Amino acid sequence: MGDIRSPRLLYLKGGLMLAVGLLASGLLISECPSWKVAMLLALAVWGFARAYYFAFYVIEHYVDPSYRFAGLFDFLRYAMGRRKPPSEGRPG
Repeated sequence: MGDIRSPRLLYLKGGLMLAVGLLASGLLISECPSWKVAMLLALAVWGFARAYYFAFYVIEHYVDPSYRFAGLFDFLRYAMGRRKPPSEGRPG
């Protein structure tokens, strides 16, 4: 499957991801409505977002500018030392 290139579809995908996150967060907080649960959920979301940022942006821009990741499994393979060569036709 190829990359999504349509800006309209990319915005739709982003909106759907936001909706899923908001719905799941709302359902979790409604199951156990407390400030502690809300803060722990917020910290978990923030931590995972920062880890995702690290796995892609930081590695590509500061650690190894020649490597481009296609997804989290590619990052895990790279992090475990089984680096595959960059794809043909991609800069870097």
